[in-house]
Amino acid sequence: MFNPTKTWRRWHRKTNVTQKRHALAAAISATGVPALVMARGHQIDSVPELPLVVSDAANKIEKTKDAVALLCGLGIDADLEKVKESKKIRAGRGKARNRRYVMRKGPLIVHNLDKETESAGASLAKSFRNIPGVDICHVDRLNLLQLAPGGAFGRLVVYTEGAVKRLAQLYGTYKGGSVLKKGYTLPRSVMTNTDISRIINSNEIQSVLCAKKEPKVVKASRQRKNPLKNASVLGRLSPWALTVKKLGAKAHVRGSAVQKMLEKKSKRNADAAKKWGNKSREFYKQLQSAYAVAPKEEQVEEEE
Repeated sequence: MFNPTKTWRRWHRKTNVTQKRHALAAAISATGVPALVMARGHQIDSVPELPLVVSDAANKIEKTKDAVALLCGLGIDADLEKVKESKKIRAGRGKARNRRYVMRKGPLIVHNLDKETESAGASLAKSFRNIPGVDICHVDRLNLLQLAPGGAFGRLVVYTEGAVKRLAQLYGTYKGGSVLKKGYTLPRSVMTNTDISRIINSNEIQSVLCAKKEPKVVKASRQRKNPLKNASVLGRLSPWALTVKKLGAKAHVRGSAVQKMLEKKSKRNADAAKKWGNKSREFYKQLQSAYAVAPKEEQVEEEE
């Protein structure tokens, strides 16, 4: 970020409530898809199943060593080791601003302990909070920052039995809507089978499709050529034009018949100009004097 933080920055973004609930429902469902969980980088080769649900007896764990033993028994020890090895010093000035180390995200523990049970001391928060990469969250306070860190779905989540039952009340099922969120129902997929290639290549679809249309062969249009630069095109348009060009070329050749003819013609024109040039001027002057227009004053006197 450039420049200091300003108070007028747009800190919050308004989002539709149903849209946020849909996003949470999608993030929760992604935790049960092994492909998405593995694509996010979690080590789940030893995990027995997804979604990973444990009994409510895990709520009574109070020691960190018992919490680690539970996670190792579920096959998450490889993911914990990956998180532990990923810890390193942050690059840049951030290491001088209270965030010196960076580390990968590990599993998320989702529980359903109420306030009375937590106050009595039987809470997982204290037992799991010191394990690197492990986060703890109440099922009523799930958010996308924990379910999809960095905007990537598929985090490895460990649910307690009570938390799973609570999810059915919060978001409902496809048989009915939510009990706790008024008017909310889970988004339904438009297609029951999303294998598009299998649908297109099925016999039912291929039997009613039209035959493939062959592309029309478009003949290349005749190229227009410039008659001023192309002699053959000029000859088609004006056959005499080629003869004129040849004569013009020969007119500049010394001693050619065309040049001699032009010299004779220019000599005849010169002789005619000498013979009739003065007489034509005299005739033009006589014509002007015969038809000269009198001034306006002389016209008035004649009228009187």
